[in-house]
Amino acid sequence: MVKNNMTGDVLMKRNSLRLIGTLLFFFLGLSVAFAQDQIPVQPKPDSILIIKPLREIMKVDSVFVSITMPESFVGLNDNCIIDPNETLTPFLEHLRLLRAGASRDSIRVVHIGDSHVRGHIYPQATGARLKEDFGAVIYTDMGVNGATSLTFTHAQRIADIVNLKPDLLILSFGTNESHNKKYNQNIHYNQIDELVKLLRADLPNIPILLTTPPGAYESFRQRKRRRTYSVNPRTITAVETIFRYARNHKLAVWDLFAAVGGAERAAKNWWDSNLMRLDHIHYLPEGYVLQGELLYEAIIKEYNTYVSF
Repeated sequence: MVKNNMTGDVLMKRNSLRLIGTLLFFFLGLSVAFAQDQIPVQPKPDSILIIKPLREIMKVDSVFVSITMPESFVGLNDNCIIDPNETLTPFLEHLRLLRAGASRDSIRVVHIGDSHVRGHIYPQATGARLKEDFGAVIYTDMGVNGATSLTFTHAQRIADIVNLKPDLLILSFGTNESHNKKYNQNIHYNQIDELVKLLRADLPNIPILLTTPPGAYESFRQRKRRRTYSVNPRTITAVETIFRYARNHKLAVWDLFAAVGGAERAAKNWWDSNLMRLDHIHYLPEGYVLQGELLYEAIIKEYNTYVSF
């Protein structure tokens, strides 16, 4: 009998322990379920957690652009911006954020130059197209008749540019420098350098885009004879000087001169298409509109390349 009673007591203890274990397991489960900080679920060893970069999440489509050139334009070259150091990246990124709706900050472009810019038509044609595509674009032009780079080195003009707080500076000179029959490459180079250094002192990180002149003629008049015109041979030298400065100082260049025909055809293409004024230097409104659209196209090409990566 004693043996049987001991066996019954052992069984009762075992059953009690099982019940206690079950209750503990149940209450511990509840405490984990209602805990404030749960242990994160770990991914399986063979799974890969992929987090897409913000730029990929906000990826935007490229912008379609197509500029129709007059049929009389021949010998054209690629209309593009040369920027091997990718100095325009901050500007292009700002455009991308605007187009993606991820930024409400306006982007400010300041375009300075000679009489081609002073007429407003050329820069504002570019600005209007950029505003159509990106919205909050403020495009300001500051031109002076007969200007060279040196014209804008005056303290007040530098202050006016700085106060506009540009996100991109466009410098369009070269026509008046090359119109001087005593044109000197070193003087031209140093004038560009003086202006850029003054701008860099107050705007050290702002992208700068240099542009080349569109092309022009020079005139001759002998006694009692009609004035005659020939393509200005110094324009190509001025273009080379602009490129040399850009290479040495890692600036971007938009080569309008090459795009519309270069040394062989640039000036002739404008004249043959009836887009030049009778002075053979300045342009009719339609000519300036075309220049503005070509600058817009070059910017969009650069932008499309940027957003495609």
